[in-house]
Amino acid sequence: MNKIVAKEMLSENVVKLVVEAPQISQKQSPGQFVIIRTDDRGERIPLTIADADKEKMTITLIIQIVGTSSHKIANLNPGDSLLDISGPLGKPTHIENVGTVVACGGGVGIAPLYPIARAFKEIGNKLITVLGARNRELLILEKEMAVFADEMIVMTDDGSYGEKGLITAGIEKVLLREPVHLAVAIGPAVMMKFVALLTKKYDVATIASLNTIMVDGTGMCGACRVTVGGKTKFVCVDGPEFDAHEIDYDEMLKRLNTYKKEEQVSYDGYLKSLT
Repeated sequence: MNKIVAKEMLSENVVKLVVEAPQISQKQSPGQFVIIRTDDRGERIPLTIADADKEKMTITLIIQIVGTSSHKIANLNPGDSLLDISGPLGKPTHIENVGTVVACGGGVGIAPLYPIARAFKEIGNKLITVLGARNRELLILEKEMAVFADEMIVMTDDGSYGEKGLITAGIEKVLLREPVHLAVAIGPAVMMKFVALLTKKYDVATIASLNTIMVDGTGMCGACRVTVGGKTKFVCVDGPEFDAHEIDYDEMLKRLNTYKKEEQVSYDGYLKSLT
């Protein structure tokens, strides 16, 4: 059992939980994830570790409410416990001093981007963050990112905050202005697809962190397979990060929608049970 020690609503449908995880907090690295369950009948949910505190022996998880399992997690409060947390899983981000790094985060993808961006800055890179959200209310971790970013560009679809437009518009403004040595993109699959198309045009090396359908997280089930460079890869053990220019996004988008109908039926039934 892993006790929840703090909870904060970052937006209407995004919750931040600080959870006791003594061993994971000591071993985790930027880019790695955990798989959690709320109870013994619960779905296994992969979540990237947004932060860790070795002294307090806690990790920070940020969850977007999209269905039954995420809603159950969001309903937990400090003092409650998760049944189990497995991790750290996946390969850590390869952090090196390359020069100028553009860290691109869309929506809740800003959460896993946060420790990666901080790590690139800590070893001496120039860090430009470009954050995107549908509107101001859905933008998360802006203040936390601002602590270490050399420059921050915020894009909102409706123009309610920062600049109006898609995240690619903010990224291209940087690419037109100065040399960029690496881009890191994390967010909705369609966002990462178009970021990759843009950076490929400018010949900028780019990595994307994926979160596909996942079950066991150890490479046994094969549920999280994606095609990268024409070869089958498993996100849980080969990733979660890959060369963004080599990912078959169209295939991944189809797979992400495989259980859309079943997920909605489950969620509708769950919500009805609460009334």
